Amino acid sequence: MEIIFATANRHKLKEAQSIAGTEFQLLSSASLGVTEDIEETGATLKENALIKAKYLWEKFGRPCFADDTGLEIDALEGRPGVYSARYAGEGCSFADNVQKVLKEMNGITNRGARFKTIVALITDGTPHFFEGCVEGTITETTSGEKGFGYDPVFKPAGYDTTMAEMSEEEKNRISHRGIAVTKMIEYLRQYNK
Repeated sequence: MEIIFATANRHKLKEAQSIAGTEFQLLSSASLGVTEDIEETGATLKENALIKAKYLWEKFGRPCFADDTGLEIDALEGRPGVYSARYAGEGCSFADNVQKVLKEMNGITNRGARFKTIVALITDGTPHFFEGCVEGTITETTSGEKGFGYDPVFKPAGYDTTMAEMSEEEKNRISHRGIAVTKMIEYLRQYNK
């Protein structure tokens, strides 16, 4: 079964495909010629995921899904949250976002945070939602070269390393996106019986 994933991010596509296995082929929206940014005007992760999934459904009429992920930091009252990808401003890099968070967290002892992902899946015109969440803390400095986004400053609860120091397999086992995509794939396996 082919499913369109609303992303141009090769890291996210690779992560999701490794979870989906061989029975589902994930196609990036970019590979189908969708080069425009789908404007994320929602006030929540769920709204943004649905906006992107609906856009693809209306364009292609084929099974599709989209995700939206946010890093919620307790001491920053849940920021960057829905603005995680562009926290340091439009056109910013992952590194810019990380540096802004580290600057805002400088001197703060409550470093509790969580990564949350909402996946919106549309296979028949009706949206279905799947959530993944991983609790952890924000480190004081970056560490690790793997992963992307805030991975170099996020240490999952129960681990001594950041997500950017973990192998792809280890990260997929515990990641917020991995949890949400796994729930979606389990649903699709039931749906396709």
